[in-house]
Amino acid sequence: MRILHTSDWHIGRSFHGHSTLDALRGVLDALVVQVRENDIDLVIVAGDVFDSAAPAADCYRLLTDALRGISDAGARVVVTSGNHDSAARLGFQAGLLRDGIHVLTDPASIGTPVTVADEHGPVHIYGIPFLEPSLVRHLWPGAEVRSQAEALDQAVRLIRSDLAERGGRSLAIAHCFAAGVEPTAGLERDIQQGGLDVVPLAAFDGFDYVALGHIHGRQRLSDAVRYAGAPLHYSFGEADKPRGSWLVDLDADGLAAVTWLALPVPRRLVTLRGRLDDLLAAAEHAEWEDAWVCVQYTDPTPQSDPMRRLLQRFPHCATVMHTPEGSRADDGSTYARRVRAARNDRELIDAFLAHVRDGEGASEREREIIADVVDERIVAEVTA
Repeated sequence: MRILHTSDWHIGRSFHGHSTLDALRGVLDALVVQVRENDIDLVIVAGDVFDSAAPAADCYRLLTDALRGISDAGARVVVTSGNHDSAARLGFQAGLLRDGIHVLTDPASIGTPVTVADEHGPVHIYGIPFLEPSLVRHLWPGAEVRSQAEALDQAVRLIRSDLAERGGRSLAIAHCFAAGVEPTAGLERDIQQGGLDVVPLAAFDGFDYVALGHIHGRQRLSDAVRYAGAPLHYSFGEADKPRGSWLVDLDADGLAAVTWLALPVPRRLVTLRGRLDDLLAAAEHAEWEDAWVCVQYTDPTPQSDPMRRLLQRFPHCATVMHTPEGSRADDGSTYARRVRAARNDRELIDAFLAHVRDGEGASEREREIIADVVDERIVAEVTA
């Protein structure tokens, strides 16, 4: 059996104010081609199908088209919900979809697998939707369910009990932080509290393969436990992480091989750092003129209208940050002390500029302008 493990589609997510729907559609179309070309039997989508609990109509259309395309390519599909999804809204589609497309969002059905057979016998696929402890603990009154990790542990116990009766090969799908993963800083929505919700790797022992979601970069925790990551880059922090899916081969004895299938990147991402004038003129940056660009300009002082100027060279500049190199030594003088020490209006203005510009006071030309303005003000007050 050939299985394609994908996750974290985040349909409807924006990228610095720009819609990603068209880009994601193109990537998922490429995934459908991979399903057809590699004779995939089953596609697993391990949670965070949508980016929000209330997706727009266009998001539902994209999901429907993608699932229909995978089905038309000859594969069955198993989809579970993640922490970004509304399990109720995602699950609502389950009854409307064609045979062979399974949307698993009901925690009460965790112990019941989707079973797919090949020439070696059955393969049982157990989907675990994202489990919010406060919403599921009533289902298991005899179990201790205070954290997401404990909820998942209870779910796995139910699955193992069912699997012991059925026998055969098995796959588990979960959306969680597993021990040993490296999240993208500031990106994956936190689903751990003080470390309690980190799921130990041993929780997934006994399955032939475990398809995880939630982390946006591919990660291998063991041969049989992996994250596929998101199919599209959703932050500059992901720029160096490849996009794709895991191709999982099962034989009669279980896991036979796992291969990475890369997906196309619609637009590259890059973070450029340097002085603004250099970024606008340097030939070495020409290769990034069609990329998503994050600029960190290092001029000592903020520059005038940097985004407008950058967009003239980098039409897809998404964000600009002023990050001056180094910082001036602190002389121990607070702003209030500098103000009290000012002997005249010119020194008062210079103290303010030094305060808001990381210690850099007025330049020679600025001092001339300040002197002219102050002199004009004095004359106006005297002659009033």
